[in-house]
Amino acid sequence: MSPPGPSFDDIQETLKKTAAALNAADVEFVLAGGVACWARGGPPSAHDLDYMVRPRDSERALEALVGTGLGAEDPPEEWLLKARDGDVLVDLIFEPIGLVVDDQLFERSPKRDVLGVSIRVMEVEDVLVAKLLALHEHYLDFEPLLEIARSVREQIDWPSLRRRTEASPYARAFLVMAEGLGISGESPDGSPHPGGLAPQGRRALGYSA
Repeated sequence: MSPPGPSFDDIQETLKKTAAALNAADVEFVLAGGVACWARGGPPSAHDLDYMVRPRDSERALEALVGTGLGAEDPPEEWLLKARDGDVLVDLIFEPIGLVVDDQLFERSPKRDVLGVSIRVMEVEDVLVAKLLALHEHYLDFEPLLEIARSVREQIDWPSLRRRTEASPYARAFLVMAEGLGISGESPDGSPHPGGLAPQGRRALGYSA
């Protein structure tokens, strides 16, 4: 049985602490992962706190977090660094699959007020691209991805998401499920949304809202 993860209250406290530390160290970062989707109207996340940082800034970002009391971790992956704040793991990602952490990523991740702190927040589509392309046969959990997509589906350009993830069979499977469930069919206000089912298809599958 897996140990319980951090509470979302814990994650929020860590977000405030770490965002302040990175800002104080003058390290540019983008809030990513499930917490970014929450900041854009999605469900609360019970997973790690993810930040995107430029490769050249990754070590300095880790030093800033350690300087504010977090413990450095030693991950086996070569595309991120990790720090721990109690039960909350903070991922400093600099080479995500399917994305490049460059000026363009920062430009399309506008600043938002998150828990009283001005933070760049990744677009939902970019979050899904990174998450879908990270799926593999030993890590294949569609439930949180479907929950995110359902809650903020009007923010996703579905044809673009398909193009950006077409190389992954797991991403293609996700998109079939999203379409079958009607998630990619309409915006919450009932207006057509590119790439999904017509309203009658949604009703036939028993999907509402």
